[in-house]
Amino acid sequence: MRIVLGIGGGIAAYKSAVLLRLLTEAGHHVVPMPTRAALEFVGAPTWEALSGEPVSTDVFDRVDAVNHVRQGQAADLVIVAPATADLLARAAHGLADDLLTTTLLATEAPVLLAPAMHTQMWENPAVRENVAALRRQGRHVLDPASGRLTGQDTGPGRLPDPEAIRDAALALVAEPARTPTRPSLSGLRAVVSTGGTQEPLDPVRFLGNRSSGKQGLAVARALQAAGAQVDLVAGHTEVALPEGDEGLSVHRVGTALELQEAMQRLSREADVVVMTAAVADFRPAEIAESKIKKTDDDNDAPTIVLTRNPDILRGLVQARDDSGREQLIVGFAAETGDAQTDPLEFGRAKLIRKGCDLLCVNQVGTDLVFGQDTTRVTILEAPVQGRAAPDETVDGTKAEVAAALARRIAQRVGRAD
Repeated sequence: MRIVLGIGGGIAAYKSAVLLRLLTEAGHHVVPMPTRAALEFVGAPTWEALSGEPVSTDVFDRVDAVNHVRQGQAADLVIVAPATADLLARAAHGLADDLLTTTLLATEAPVLLAPAMHTQMWENPAVRENVAALRRQGRHVLDPASGRLTGQDTGPGRLPDPEAIRDAALALVAEPARTPTRPSLSGLRAVVSTGGTQEPLDPVRFLGNRSSGKQGLAVARALQAAGAQVDLVAGHTEVALPEGDEGLSVHRVGTALELQEAMQRLSREADVVVMTAAVADFRPAEIAESKIKKTDDDNDAPTIVLTRNPDILRGLVQARDDSGREQLIVGFAAETGDAQTDPLEFGRAKLIRKGCDLLCVNQVGTDLVFGQDTTRVTILEAPVQGRAAPDETVDGTKAEVAAALARRIAQRVGRAD
């Protein structure tokens, strides 16, 4: 795939060098396109060495090839990272005073912009209006991450991690949306859960897990790209979540009970439900009203009594069956296996026990799946009229896994060949 990587003139430009490397290592042909200001932060030799492509900022370079139009026409995907406040304004209003902005006007490929700037700039009404305008125009604009900025300031405005930008961008061109022989999921409504739940022990501590939210966001993006209207129910995540995207709404939750309420409410109108969230199996039976104190007595450790959280996936299946509505329900199972049983055997038993239509099984551990950018997932399918499709194993990025799942969902709802 041919990708134009636009780089705006901000300190976060150095992260785009990592993004370029991630894309080229995945086999994509990347054309770096920095602005003049970007070259003040990272010079042309760096971009040329990493990509093997000549770097230009000027519309008068390679005039014989009509380069300012050709690059946009030839692109399968355009990513702009970092997208500065100035660059967002120029793109939103159709200005074309350098190679990158003319390319943005000339391309018909999906465009993803990843803003990065100081918090006050990001929250300025003019910037917010430009972001809204870009989204109305069909451009995809990520929300920036929150954290340490230039100097001593912190807050929203950081460029998302290169891996998160890569996954969000590749999801835009993932099948089935761009496969012309496959009907889209247009007209369908999907609810996707992601991230991990956090169960409070006291006002400052909680029980949680290692879920990053990357896979659920990738699934939501793949279904959105296929034309579905998506509600994304998000617990704790380590990735920036979209805000204000057309076709994708974010609902934030904290605990398993909050996740259960949101999923039950939103799934009543959904055609497809996908549970990727990592739900804590247990929660403290009581939450301390103040911080649990540590004493000098080494034997004075508190005893924490746990109670079981509800089985949200099984509850969604039961609610669907009781109502008699047609709805496809997909579960995710993070399995570790044991000395006698491999993860797929546990997964097949869980598919029967939960009653869902599809179950995505992956093997997890400290260095496996959670927080990583690549994964190995096996999609198991419950039989329909005694017949089931064979297991499908997908190795790759979480965007590629999400694309495979979107294809499988389209097949099950009769929207694919």
